[in-house]
Amino acid sequence: MNPLDDNAAVTLAYRGALALVTMNRPERANVIDDDSGAALAEIARRLGEQAASGQVRAVLLQARGAQFCAGGDIAGMVRAADRLGDKLDRGIPPLHDTIHRLATLPVPVVSAVGGAVGGGGIGLALCADIVLAAESMKLRGGYTAIGLTPDVGASWFLTRRVGAQRAKYIFMSNRPVSAQQALAWGLVCEVLPDAELADQALALATSLANGATAALGRVKTLVDGAMDRGLVEQLALEHRFMVASGRGAESAEGVKAFIAKRAPDFGAA
Repeated sequence: MNPLDDNAAVTLAYRGALALVTMNRPERANVIDDDSGAALAEIARRLGEQAASGQVRAVLLQARGAQFCAGGDIAGMVRAADRLGDKLDRGIPPLHDTIHRLATLPVPVVSAVGGAVGGGGIGLALCADIVLAAESMKLRGGYTAIGLTPDVGASWFLTRRVGAQRAKYIFMSNRPVSAQQALAWGLVCEVLPDAELADQALALATSLANGATAALGRVKTLVDGAMDRGLVEQLALEHRFMVASGRGAESAEGVKAFIAKRAPDFGAA
């Protein structure tokens, strides 16, 4: 199914240089099934090409309905019965390729997360650079409650945000984590009233799409790898990126705009 079709399991739309990725099966709690997995894969492929060409400068991950993504398709797992291991063995690699593509896009990614977030939905929500939550958000591991273990990067993204002890607590206890608790633990950046989440997320993502794309991409690379580098290596990369930024059109435009006391036009830089 074409993700540009409004009836696709996951849709892709554009507002200028901002790409809007929307989970589009609210009647099924936006679970990740074969259809949505295929749509996400195609979207991630397109976004990779469009971000590289400069057509897309930021991405917003969102969902229709009250729930962001309740996780995997448990009904499909039940139907697979004794073939579940084989089904997962076939389905997980392309899904993991998709989440890696989304997480490593060279542009800012924002997720707007409300309602239920569980299982693979955790990885989808937390692969974003900036996560905004509605007051209604409730995150629940869910995997071990049905004898399974994390996938879709959930263990990686969650552990990097909250640490090993809290990640194990979430995945082992399966107790729901409220939006306010998620904020206190550093899982999300901000908690907003449900009625404001969509507009606030769109405003932030739009401002990032209008920002200094090359500089924002370098910030992403610096921060995402900071915990895996030594200080000397990190300082060397900061040096290299600062020089590259200083030689680029974005810094020239930014400095001119600052002196002229006007808003910079990075899109023209």
